[in-house]
Parts: sequence; structure tokens; C-alpha cells
Amino acid sequence: MKKIFTTKNIVLIAMFSALALVLHLFDFSIPVIAPEFYKLDLSEIPVLIGSFIMGPLAGVFIEAIKILLKLLVKGTSTAYVGDLANFIIGCAFVVPASLIYKYKKTKMGAFIGMAVGTLVMAVAGIAINYWVLIPFYVKAFGMPLDAIIGMGAKINGAISNKFTFVLICVGPFNILKAVIDSLITAVVYKRISSFIKEIGSKK
Repeated sequence: MKKIFTTKNIVLIAMFSALALVLHLFDFSIPVIAPEFYKLDLSEIPVLIGSFIMGPLAGVFIEAIKILLKLLVKGTSTAYVGDLANFIIGCAFVVPASLIYKYKKTKMGAFIGMAVGTLVMAVAGIAINYWVLIPFYVKAFGMPLDAIIGMGAKINGAISNKFTFVLICVGPFNILKAVIDSLITAVVYKRISSFIKEIGSKK
């Protein structure tokens, strides 16, 4: 914990959290993969970069601060359940990725980490949607389960129940999100980490 809360790291955590918030606010749907109420954003990119630079614990802090800032700026439309799910699914991606990179700091280590993080995120997204989010929306907002499944069936005719919905819609949606985040991180990480090291060396 002492290694995390250095002055430099506190500044970096704040910076990456603020950037993650901005990216989190600009979300969009991909109706060819999942119903429009599933929104994709690029906020995990600064979280992942921060995790690679400072470690998985820092990534958890950045993810948590991002969600807290979003609640302050925009509030919640899901009685905080969706926000908690976003935090858990985000951590499911960045923590495994940064843990692997921490012990194998090579390009291959980074790609293996992001690949593992993608799979963990997909499984976590499926599980949370199946057992928490969808039942919550059905109960709290009166959304008929059949209507939700019907939205998925319009995208893919193989969807006929809650399990096939999360498997065919939610799984690929989170995989796509993680792949996009991973590719962008792979492109920009070296420049950002080198820039931060350069600033640190001048002090």
C-alpha cells in the first residue's frame, strides 16, 4: 500500500481516473451485437494503462474512483447495481491483465495478460448479467424477461432464453469491448509509460 500511495502514484491515479470518467461518459451502443441498452465505452483504457504502470491494486483504485466520479457527475439510473457491476466487470479485465504483466514485463506478457483479462471479463459479464443485472431489471423496473430475450432474438435467432441471451449477446459484447481496449492500449502504452518515466527522471 505504501508503494501505491506515493505522491507520483496519487497524481497518476487521479489523472487516469479523470480520463476514465470522460471516456465513460461517452458511451454508445452496438445494436448488431447486443440490445441498445448495453453501452460500450473506452474507459478501461486508462484504467488498464494505469494498472500496467503501477500494478493491479492501482487499477482497482482507478476503476473505483471512475465509478464514484460518474455517480457524482451523472448519478445512477440503475439504483447503483449497474455501477457496481461495471466496477466488477472492469476489474475482472484489468486485474488479471496487470497481474500477468507485473510478473512478465514483456510485449508477450502484456498480450497474454490482456487475452486472459478478456476471457475473465467475458465470463464475469455473463455471470453478473445472468444472476444479477437481468433479474434486477426485471424486478426493479418491471421489464418483462420475455421482452429482453425478444430484443436479443431480433439480433440472433438462436436466442431463446436468458442463458442464450447472455451467452450470445453479453459475452461477445464484452469480448469486443476488451479487444478494442487492448488494441488501443497496445498502441499507446509505450509512449505514455515512456513519457511518465521521462517526467519522473527530470525531478
